[in-house]
Amino acid sequence: MNNLTNAKLSHFVTMEQLSKDEVLALIERAEYFKHGGKPETLVNPAYAVNMFFEDSSRTHTSFEMAERKLGLTVLPFDPSHSSVNKGETLYDTSLVMDALGVDLAIIRHSENGYYEKLIHPRADQHLNLGIVNAGDGSGQHPSQSMLDLMTIHEQFGNFAGLKVAIVGDITNSRVAKSNMEMLTKLGAEVYFSGPEYWYDHAFDQYGKYEALDELVDKVDVMMLLRVQHERHTGDPNEKTFDAKAYHEKYGINQQRYDRLQEQTIIMHPGPINHDVELAGELVEAPKSKFYQQMQNGVFMRMAMLEAVMRGRELGGLK
Repeated sequence: MNNLTNAKLSHFVTMEQLSKDEVLALIERAEYFKHGGKPETLVNPAYAVNMFFEDSSRTHTSFEMAERKLGLTVLPFDPSHSSVNKGETLYDTSLVMDALGVDLAIIRHSENGYYEKLIHPRADQHLNLGIVNAGDGSGQHPSQSMLDLMTIHEQFGNFAGLKVAIVGDITNSRVAKSNMEMLTKLGAEVYFSGPEYWYDHAFDQYGKYEALDELVDKVDVMMLLRVQHERHTGDPNEKTFDAKAYHEKYGINQQRYDRLQEQTIIMHPGPINHDVELAGELVEAPKSKFYQQMQNGVFMRMAMLEAVMRGRELGGLK
């Protein structure tokens, strides 16, 4: 397996761009950081900006912590006080950052595939900015997927043959889309569950849909997804949504928790709707890896950012 220090990534925008070996190398590098390994000292300054046009706490703060640990200089950006409110396009905002000397832009945006216009500019455009996707609409969330994979790897040491259930608001989940593709590529067996009206049969190519109670005692990983009410505009099911009823049918309560196999872990990208996807008293239960996922997010994002820095030879890295 190639060492990540030899990887050269110009951007990091989707899981689809990664090979199996690259994923495993990123995990190896992130685990190195987690176990006390130090990043290389930058010989030249490198600048990053976090442009989050959607609300975030974990991802935003995690990226900033990772940037600081790598020695990057982080510039503040507040979309509520930016020229976006004057009608400036995302491309033009990115061009401003490039012109001012920013090297990396970590972006979360509501538009699916927003990054295509940034990493493939027109012939008359000259944007030279490294783009790291921190989430695009209901599209991809590569950093969350990578930290999830790291968490699974820490528990089991491999992916081949693992049974992974992805449960909940799947259609609206960028986490689910990123994970189902890569888990399949890595050899895991993927299952889906949750409300059928939030399931798209296009996902059948990655796994099988089953009732939750048929999966509880046979999977190794129970990956719960947040009910994303903010993405349900126009969805008639939102008007009749009942948190208690959802929890009884699709949530992990104490009874279902007790049925999990000894090695099984529970995962959730956060924020957790207590007593909806997961009973509140189980958030920090022994099988729950929610806290560990958040910890791993810093180290995995260090590995991801470092790969792009090497690809762009930022800070003297090669």
